[in-house]
Amino acid sequence: MSDTSDALAATPSIAGTLLERMGIEVVELSAGRAVGTMPVEGNTQPYGLLHGGASAVLAETLGSYAAQVHAGAGRAAVGIELSATHHRSARSGLVTGTATALHLGSTLATYEVVVEDADGRRLCTARLTCMLIDARR
Repeated sequence: MSDTSDALAATPSIAGTLLERMGIEVVELSAGRAVGTMPVEGNTQPYGLLHGGASAVLAETLGSYAAQVHAGAGRAAVGIELSATHHRSARSGLVTGTATALHLGSTLATYEVVVEDADGRRLCTARLTCMLIDARR
């Protein structure tokens, strides 16, 4: 399932989740790459800047979705490590995250996630590692 439309169709509903509350929209999805957007508005810290935790949530969301596609049916991708370096911030607009696979193994999947503003300036660089396990029913 590497086609974006097939992968997106197979994702569960985000109703009532953190993704819905933060306005995250996944627009491209495959095992090797996931792209999504998030508004700055509503995701700021008290000084009006994009919250670093919001960038981390976007990064983990995109990497986890891609890792789940890689894991396949009957398996689950669970995040085991996330690191993020914040380079600059944003005060408005949409930010875009792009998760790119660094390692796609049978038990681990690792992604680099770059979060950029509307002008293509890098706001955050994150790395996510997910463990791929058998899904429990």
